[in-house]
Amino acid sequence: MPIYDYSCECGNRFEALVPSFSSPAPACGCGSVPHRLPPAVRLGGVASAGPSRDDAPKSWRGTGNGDRETVRHWHRQMTRREKLEQKYPELAGDRRPVLAHEGRFAAAPLRAGDPLPGDPAS
Repeated sequence: MPIYDYSCECGNRFEALVPSFSSPAPACGCGSVPHRLPPAVRLGGVASAGPSRDDAPKSWRGTGNGDRETVRHWHRQMTRREKLEQKYPELAGDRRPVLAHEGRFAAAPLRAGDPLPGDPAS
């Protein structure tokens, strides 16, 4: 049985399961007969790359002090991400090692090859 979208003169919009295309429209709550709307496009799902490496916890506290379920969850997520990045390298982003991520580098981690902020040589 197909599902069709209906609209009534009173402004009510609803879906109804009907036996066939030629079946009469179901009655609206206001008592009038609604008209069938063109079918709407419905997508089954949305593709998602999942969390990036930058979203993963970077400290012991970030993993709930080593909570097993949290660590297991992030291990699964990052394993999936690794496979996805192998297939689509453009998703990998900056893979240089992080040298410092605390203190003054909390907002912008210092990566290998980056000049030190305030360094006169830079």
